[in-house]
Amino acid sequence: MKILITGIHGFVGSNLVKALSKQHTIYGLDIISPAKEGVRYTFSWDYLDKEDGIPEVDAIIHLAGKAHDTKNQSAADVYFKVNTGLTQKIYDYYLKSKAKKFIFFSSVKAAADRVEGEYVDENVVPSPKGPYGESKIAAEEYIRSKEDERLKLGKETYILRPCMIHGPGNKGNLNLLYGVVSKGIPWPLGAFENKRSFTSIDNLCFIIKGLLTEKVESGIYNINDDEAVSTNELIDIICSAMGKKAHIWRIPRALMEGVAKIGGALHLPLNAERLQKLTENYVSSNSKIKRALGVEQLPVKAKDGLKMTIKSFEK
Repeated sequence: MKILITGIHGFVGSNLVKALSKQHTIYGLDIISPAKEGVRYTFSWDYLDKEDGIPEVDAIIHLAGKAHDTKNQSAADVYFKVNTGLTQKIYDYYLKSKAKKFIFFSSVKAAADRVEGEYVDENVVPSPKGPYGESKIAAEEYIRSKEDERLKLGKETYILRPCMIHGPGNKGNLNLLYGVVSKGIPWPLGAFENKRSFTSIDNLCFIIKGLLTEKVESGIYNINDDEAVSTNELIDIICSAMGKKAHIWRIPRALMEGVAKIGGALHLPLNAERLQKLTENYVSSNSKIKRALGVEQLPVKAKDGLKMTIKSFEK
């Protein structure tokens, strides 16, 4: 297949190139265009408007977007300009092109800021909080508004809502957590009993391969590992990967919530939003995507994937 990937130079894009380039021809679309192994050529966004700009492809994977800024320093209009505006532009291009499959990366947190009940699935009524989630849902709504046109053209469209994606080389909240634990600092949030879903990059690539090659019905799909993991379990995984003993303190929740509020005011690493991300219950169901792909379980266990990510921080 010939595949166009937007945001190809990001973490997910780079991993998809490694996973797909041996069997497929890959083109990129990004704001930067350095040469990249496995990529035939990376185009800039203005090529979408050129008559002989981007070669015809069989599928488009839309990754480009403005990531969630946990420091809350990004203006709201930036999220809508990038997350909604670029999605509208690339989806209009897709409908006019000869491509038959479109994969859009939204976010499970864009659909549900918090989980009400045991888990969140694709039937949840979207209730995002803040410009990141709102801009992602606006992009989803634009895609769904073109449903009649898509059906007439015989094309397939997949809206993916992944939980936090991680893997070797990824720098995010897991890296922050690793930095704390690797210094021998006791984990002070042991009183927060929680479960949350993660997404291993290997499981994500497995799913993308399936969507590209199998006959899968268009729709919205939650993407995450099979098992949920608590933050306390995550601390154990980090320490195990480093060959250290876990030190978990169960400081009263109210006290730690107060510390986080002060941290937000002083722009310290631990603020209220980051505390919520580290300690909230957020379990997502991936049953729908597994049924669609005809698999009972994904290839990488949640704890194994997390351990691979943690080990990469040591290099």
